[in-house]
Amino acid sequence: MIEAQRRASLLTRIGWRFEAVAWDAYAAWYRAKGIDKASDAAGELMRLIGPLTPTQRIARINMQRCFPEAEKPEIDRLLGVMWESFGRLAGEMPHLGVFAGPEFDERVEFIGRERLEAARDRGQPLVIISMHQSNWEIAAAAISQTGLPCHITYRPANNALIDQRISDMRVGYGVKTLTAKGGEGAKLLMQALKQGESIALMNDQKMNDGVEAPFFGHPAMTAPGPTRLAMRHGCPLQPLSVRRIGGARFRVEAHEPIEISDNPDRSAAIVDTVAKINQWVEGEIRKAPEQWFWVHRRWAKDVYRVATG
Repeated sequence: MIEAQRRASLLTRIGWRFEAVAWDAYAAWYRAKGIDKASDAAGELMRLIGPLTPTQRIARINMQRCFPEAEKPEIDRLLGVMWESFGRLAGEMPHLGVFAGPEFDERVEFIGRERLEAARDRGQPLVIISMHQSNWEIAAAAISQTGLPCHITYRPANNALIDQRISDMRVGYGVKTLTAKGGEGAKLLMQALKQGESIALMNDQKMNDGVEAPFFGHPAMTAPGPTRLAMRHGCPLQPLSVRRIGGARFRVEAHEPIEISDNPDRSAAIVDTVAKINQWVEGEIRKAPEQWFWVHRRWAKDVYRVATG
C-alpha cells in the first residue's frame, strides 16, 4: 500500500482521502448496529438501490442466458434477492471479526471441515477454489478456522487506503496471508505450494486470456490458473462453497475434490479440468441462483449488446 501511495498523483491521493472518510463513516454506521441489524438494514437498502444501477442490465442478461425458461417475474424476484444478499455482505463487512472466535460455530455450519483439517495434519497443500456467492468472505474465515496454512488471493481495491482497511478486516477474522492477484502474486502462490502451504482462489469469473470451457451451455473464457497450479504441484483441487441460510448465518461446505484430468495431452487435460470446475460452479448456482453475484460480464462483449426486453 505504501508503494501505491508513492506512485499516486497528489489529486489521486486527495481523492483517496475523501473516499476513505466515506468508507470510515459507512463502517462506523453499520458497526454500531451489530451484525444482525446491519445485515438486515444494508440488505433492504441494496434491494432498493441495486435494480436502479447500470449493472442490473448485465445481471439480467446473465440470468436470462442461464435460465432461458424463466419468466420475467421470476428473474425480477431472483435479482431482487441477489441485491439484498450483496447488501447484506456490505453490512456484515465491519463485523467480520466475530467469525474469528467462538461465534463462528454459532453462525456457520461447516460441512466437510475434516477435509481441510486432514490436509493440515498431513502437510498436504490444497488448491482451494470458491466463487462469488452469498458472503464469500466467510469462505476465507472458514479456512482460517481450520488452522490450514493458506494464502488467500484477492483483488486490491483501486484506493490504496481503502484496500488497507479491507485487508485489516480480513486479518481481523483470521486471515494470516493475503496475496494480491497479478504476476508477482502468482509467483508467491507457486512458492507457497512448494513450501507445503495451501492457496485459495476464486474461479467463477471471465478471464479474457483463459481457456474456453462450457458454462450453462455456452462457451466461456475461464481462468486455468488453479488447474495448472494443482497439476504442477500434485495438489488436490478442493472446491469450497458458501450459502446464506438466513440473516447473517451461513453454511460452508468443503466438497469432494475435483478430479484432475489424466489426459496425456497437458493442454487438453487443463481444458477438461477447467470444464469440471465450471460444472461445479454451475451446479452450486443452480442450487441457489439468487445468491450468486450475477453482475460480472461472464461472456463475450457482444452478448451484452443485445436488448434485455
